[in-house]
Amino acid sequence: MDMKGKVVLVTGGGSGMGRLACQLMSRRGARVLAFDVNEQGLAQTVGEDAGIVTRRVDVTDFAAVDAAVREAEDTLGPVHRVYNAAGIMPLGKLLEQDNATVHRIMAINYGGLVNVAQAALPAMVRRGAGDFISFSSMAGIIPILMTGAYNASKFAVSAFTEVLYHENRGSGVRFACVCPPPVATPLLAQGYATVMPRTIETMPPIEPAAVLEAIESALGAGQFWVFPGKGTRTGYLMRRFFPNLIWKDVHKKEGF
Repeated sequence: MDMKGKVVLVTGGGSGMGRLACQLMSRRGARVLAFDVNEQGLAQTVGEDAGIVTRRVDVTDFAAVDAAVREAEDTLGPVHRVYNAAGIMPLGKLLEQDNATVHRIMAINYGGLVNVAQAALPAMVRRGAGDFISFSSMAGIIPILMTGAYNASKFAVSAFTEVLYHENRGSGVRFACVCPPPVATPLLAQGYATVMPRTIETMPPIEPAAVLEAIESALGAGQFWVFPGKGTRTGYLMRRFFPNLIWKDVHKKEGF
């Protein structure tokens, strides 16, 4: 898609999927606004690319998100596309994870999406154009042991985005809910830094570029659900029709 002159907002633009989305959109001619709390990461995202503007924004702070979106619309122009890529992924058993960590996962992964949607989407709907992209995960489709808090946040992302899409069908805004398997980004490293389930370890991570390509294909085809990588669509169907078989396999791999 030709993005020349269009304004693209990316949360989590300081690393991983968000960084790649910023750089890809800038190469395609968009004016990119990247949000993150990681200022050093944002600087690395920009490099020498004048097409990327950054703001230190905590997506859990609605007032800050709303103000930054308003500023962007005033200085850069109407936001045409949003990538909701901000997220964290510390893993662990639900009764062993720190209470604050469990709540923080939900506040960033889900609450941040809510804040960006309420700040950016109303104007997009009024204009009748734009793309709103939510990064859920196969973890937002299939729950497994030791990922419960992350699962809950991504299930919330999937449900919120699906209802948002149906409430705004016919508005001219395109919606995509992206559910990749493990992706080779720093987010995955957060899991390994805590406790990585064997179930995930057996899944070779795909490259983030493949996820972004799948998003473009889905948007072009008018598809809401985006399942990048091999086996993800099958996983979705297995979870829907044979959940007990999935749990049997998970318990076998994890050993409890």
